[in-house]
Amino acid sequence: MKFSTLLVLALAGTSAFAQKKSPADTRPNIILVMVDDLGYSDLGAYGSEVRTPNIDQLAGEGIRFREFYNNSICAPTRASLITGQYPHKAGVGYFNVNLGLPAYQGYLNKESLTFGEVLQNAGYSTILSGKWHVGNDSLAWPNQRGFDHFYGFINGASNYYDLGKYGKGPKVELVEDNRRINLPADKYLTDEITDHAISYLEEQSKTPKPFFLYLAYNAPHWPLQAPEEDIARYKGRYSIGWDSLRQERLSRQKAIGIADPRQSLAQRDADVVPWDNVPYDEKLLWERKMEIYAAMIDRVDQNIGKLREKLKALKKDDNTMIILISDNGAQGGYAGLSPRRPQRNTGPAGTAGSYVYQDQPWAYVSNTPHASYKNNMHEGGISAPFIAWFPKQIKGGTITKGTGHLIDLAPTFYDLAKATYPVTYKGVKTNALPGKSLVPVLTGKSAEVDRAGEPICWERAGNRAVRKGKWKIVSTFPAYKWELYDLETDRGETADLAASRTEIVNELSSDYAKWAERTGVVDYDKIKPATPLGGVVAQPNRRPPTF
Repeated sequence: MKFSTLLVLALAGTSAFAQKKSPADTRPNIILVMVDDLGYSDLGAYGSEVRTPNIDQLAGEGIRFREFYNNSICAPTRASLITGQYPHKAGVGYFNVNLGLPAYQGYLNKESLTFGEVLQNAGYSTILSGKWHVGNDSLAWPNQRGFDHFYGFINGASNYYDLGKYGKGPKVELVEDNRRINLPADKYLTDEITDHAISYLEEQSKTPKPFFLYLAYNAPHWPLQAPEEDIARYKGRYSIGWDSLRQERLSRQKAIGIADPRQSLAQRDADVVPWDNVPYDEKLLWERKMEIYAAMIDRVDQNIGKLREKLKALKKDDNTMIILISDNGAQGGYAGLSPRRPQRNTGPAGTAGSYVYQDQPWAYVSNTPHASYKNNMHEGGISAPFIAWFPKQIKGGTITKGTGHLIDLAPTFYDLAKATYPVTYKGVKTNALPGKSLVPVLTGKSAEVDRAGEPICWERAGNRAVRKGKWKIVSTFPAYKWELYDLETDRGETADLAASRTEIVNELSSDYAKWAERTGVVDYDKIKPATPLGGVVAQPNRRPPTF
């Protein structure tokens, strides 16, 4: 009797211990997709003619924001995205180069934790495939900042094909888990970024952990290179030119509810000549460039479809949130005293040896209906598509105002993952998170982020802006004069109200000064490098370049 009783008690205790030890982890998997230099209107779900059925399905079954903000350019955007901090607070206030001050050191500081570090500490598998661009030194690479696996490139841009056997140019240098490798000659980088992410997910599926995947494509960032079969899909589509295409996109945006009918269209860019005035032979070259650009987006969409199929095969799709954004608006094309020229061109446009850009006239279309381009704080530079898909919590077919910012994504992920953001980490006191969780907006409890009166602020290379409620002030370097816009009725930023509403300008400029002091912003004139990096500034009254 004693032995039987003890055996029963032992078995019961073992069973209870097993149940206590291994509860099912029901927290959601999270996939964050970042595309590079994609304009506000470049996806079908935001008015584009480019075929993006997989991304459009995510949008149709999820939520889209009309207003979601980035930091206008690659490295500062990624610094905010990865840490949840304003870029200066994270150490990347200018670019991934060191200007000699903590806010401009060019790599992520230890006080600003990455979402890899926080989620890894919370029991998630953490994966990054694609572009890093927030620290070149190996001490600041992804595996050293919280990612279990990393495949991709460290710096800001990469060719999509290996150039070794095609002509002049370097090998495509990549890194996988701290080991330097090269892109195989027969591979296309967008495909390889996805395939490596999938292989990591296959490995991760053998564990009971939830996963976080940061999928950072470099497409459609220059150089424009794409498989010929994708380019062929768009042959002749762009013969209508940029003027007609911009009107087409705007009409679609209004029809689907992305563009508010009250919001005006940005005025015609003086740098963009009418399509009818472009000589016929040049038109053919311009068409080819946009065909390649569209093909690069198309290939990203194909890869999103491939990734979703793998999620289904792994039985992970029903508990995975997917978010897709862009790092900045499309890039204009003029710098200095003359139009920008390709750095090298050893093959036809679109091939492995080419080095062509989208350039200003097509970027003018990509950023429809907004003004200006990458590296500028007008809406065309800092506005991005935002799509979130998670049927468990997000009502399909939703389009909302949102007014989110990159700083809000890390708090959103930590909210979903039930992850605690530590006050100290490895003996270092951490920077507090300035953003807000997007969960109330994603779940329909609010139409936009409640910031309790706090503005959103920007500064990069002397370009500045503040958004507070419906008001926005913006200043473009080297001018220090504020413009003022009512974004509720004039998101095209066509009517500068600064002269008539000086009290609003004063209020927002005061907010900017306080924010700049808190975050370590320094007057750009005092720190600017001899050769500016990371963007081009449009020069007025210039004719589009020939090539």
